[in-house]
Amino acid sequence: MASKFPSFSPTVTIIFFSLCCALLLNSAHSSAIGIGYISRLLEIQDRERAPPYVQVAAARGVLRRLLPSHSSSFDFQIVSKEQCGGASCFMIKNHPSFRRRGDPQILISGVTGVEILAGLHWYLKHWCGSHISWDKTGGAQLFSVPKAGLLSRVQDAGILVQRPVPWNYYQNAVTSSYSFAWWDWERWEKEIDWMALQGINLPLAFTGQEAIWQKVFLKFNISKSDLDDFFGGPAFLAWSRMGNLHGWGGPLPQSWLDQQLILQKKILVRMYELGMTPVLPAFSGNVPAALKTIYPSAKITRLGNWFSVKSDPRWTRTYLLDATDPLFVEIGRTFIEEQLKEYGRTSHIYNCDTFDENTPPDDDPAYISSLGVAIFRGMQSGDNDGVWLMQGWLFSYDPFWRPPQMKALLQSVPAGRLVVLDLFAEVKPIWITTEQFYGVPYIWCMLHNFAGNVEMYGVLDAIASGPIDARTSENSTMVGVGMSMEGIEQNPIVYDLMSEMAFQHNKVDAKAWIDQYSARRYGRSVPSIQDAWNILYHTLYNCTDGAYDKNRDVIVAFPDVDPSFISIPPEAFQPNENPVAGRAVLKEITDSFDQPHLWYSTSEVIHALDIFIASGDELSESNAYRYDLVDLTRQALAKYANQLFLKVIEAYQFNDAIGVARRSQKFLGLVEDMDTLLACHDGFLLGPWLESAKKLAQDEEQEKQFEWNARTQITMWFDNTKEEASLLRDYGNKYWSGLLRDYYGPRAAIYFKYLTQSLEWGSEFRLKDWRREWIKLTNDWQNSRKEFPVKSSGNALNTSRWLFDKYLGSSAENIQSLHGAATEIVI
Repeated sequence: MASKFPSFSPTVTIIFFSLCCALLLNSAHSSAIGIGYISRLLEIQDRERAPPYVQVAAARGVLRRLLPSHSSSFDFQIVSKEQCGGASCFMIKNHPSFRRRGDPQILISGVTGVEILAGLHWYLKHWCGSHISWDKTGGAQLFSVPKAGLLSRVQDAGILVQRPVPWNYYQNAVTSSYSFAWWDWERWEKEIDWMALQGINLPLAFTGQEAIWQKVFLKFNISKSDLDDFFGGPAFLAWSRMGNLHGWGGPLPQSWLDQQLILQKKILVRMYELGMTPVLPAFSGNVPAALKTIYPSAKITRLGNWFSVKSDPRWTRTYLLDATDPLFVEIGRTFIEEQLKEYGRTSHIYNCDTFDENTPPDDDPAYISSLGVAIFRGMQSGDNDGVWLMQGWLFSYDPFWRPPQMKALLQSVPAGRLVVLDLFAEVKPIWITTEQFYGVPYIWCMLHNFAGNVEMYGVLDAIASGPIDARTSENSTMVGVGMSMEGIEQNPIVYDLMSEMAFQHNKVDAKAWIDQYSARRYGRSVPSIQDAWNILYHTLYNCTDGAYDKNRDVIVAFPDVDPSFISIPPEAFQPNENPVAGRAVLKEITDSFDQPHLWYSTSEVIHALDIFIASGDELSESNAYRYDLVDLTRQALAKYANQLFLKVIEAYQFNDAIGVARRSQKFLGLVEDMDTLLACHDGFLLGPWLESAKKLAQDEEQEKQFEWNARTQITMWFDNTKEEASLLRDYGNKYWSGLLRDYYGPRAAIYFKYLTQSLEWGSEFRLKDWRREWIKLTNDWQNSRKEFPVKSSGNALNTSRWLFDKYLGSSAENIQSLHGAATEIVI
């Protein structure tokens, strides 16, 4: 049966040579220098990988869960790298034994189970027009796959796709808290399936490490009660692990430690079964306070404040054991050995980020080099084949790391025993300015998302070309590509393209790729939707201003500032009830909040939304379409709300009490309406986050603690006083139904109340009173036990139409006059 989707796309680098010719292919443009450095580790990992029959069985399990109706349509086979031309690859062929329906029709071979499943995904994507995303972002679109026995044939010569670089990395050290904090095995199994289908073979495996640390520190006479002040709560473990804070949200109950260790063992077993290389943690020097008493002569430093109000020592000023102290190597070795004892095996690659937002006390290159040597020795003493994997985030933001200091750290470890993650390469690549990390192998990573914020954003052109530029550059030491987002389950288009780059040898034509993306995602080609996605590609997904995309929209990150300090240029005072066109600037004398990020023409995005809505009758049955429609409507209304807020401030500055009242009510009504919109899709609900936290509790007290953790992370995040908000407030903000109606709306209402009182009483804005009431609201909300829906309700298309007409219709009518003029808010 011929597929209605093209079997060949100019945007996809599929190597169509006959298999005998394909064997002669090599990664001519690969970074031979970097791969040469890690070749020994790759050989060890290949030898120690699970037997072929185990990997095939694991791959078949993924197929059964993904597409049970076609479990007999595909045959899987493990092949050697030699059969792949010396690199990791997958091969897709028409099955030679296919005769009748029920026989296997397609044979997919790969070097590991991961390559097999990447080949399956490649076939489903490019020959069947299907799409695989996270459940929350629309799930898998598989109804375009022909029935069993009628699958599309590939060319007789077959298809071979090689990896241009060995590794496809996944996760950030903080993803474990922003996204994975409350996952059970059922959710983890789905994620590991998704990883394998995307070709990810180098994932972090950080779950359950606190139970290992408990066993390790016990050997150094640290008691369970000593660790109560060391481990953070479940939603804040990432920063506890990195030595940024201690005790916040804790203590951890023993049941949590035991439960998470069991879960980690399941995760690792499945990753190994699929042929993945899970990255385990290593000792970074972060130690409990009690160690200083037990080992008084050890070189233990108490670090400075980390985003804490009043530098509260209850949560910050953690303790760091100097890497040059003999005790460092001893603890590092014990930790590696304890993991080997618990897990039974290792992939020999360990993540350690000693200096992530913790600056060394001395910038002498010799001292920096000695730290690097000691950190690596701690790993090597526990695993002689150990390799250090380090996040390169510190080189992006900390001025401490000048070339001499960077070189001293990077070159302190033997060649090939340190690999760096170029963590933010799609926006701020470090490989370019460091002579390829001064000869050290690195992985080109896309960071993309901070804190799991909900924002339609991307840099698709950089993703489509950046890894290729890096790999083919002179003296390249690149050995992989990766996704290092802080939070997942958002912007599926970005992750679809980035995953594909693990198998692309040439740059991708993003425009042509997106034309096919919408057809795959919704299961059919709709020309008007392609037009809409082309607009989104040139606007939302073409951010080139280099700014970090931390969502600071007014609704989710309400400005904590006296309204008198918001300066609106004269042109904003012209009669104009279209808030989309407004513009404002915050006077430089205050840094109370960050400006919302706007890099595109809002009028163009509103036009794209208009097209989306008009195409809804054709596509409303698609879960992926409904997700995208809700997200795009939310995006447009969020930027509208930013401007509407400025109209409130404008009225206040003109002493227009009626205007403040009218526009404030419109703003609050918009927040309520957006909550109704978000309730229309499971991907935008507060309820699942809270309920999954409570589900892991063993008793009522744990339920309260875990729910407090979950609520606090997405609101105040960290500590506050009665009159001073957390320095990390709203960092983990979310556009989730329930959160808008129950927290963000009431918070804005308090601010507007003080605006009104200021005008009525002829007094200054009472900033301290506003803060006190807002902080009390937040503290009360964090301790609340109110339940929220875990399933969506409402019609996404009808709700989007209603809100478009109510708030954006007038803007749509003026698109021609606004077209091309980027409207922006600078606060």
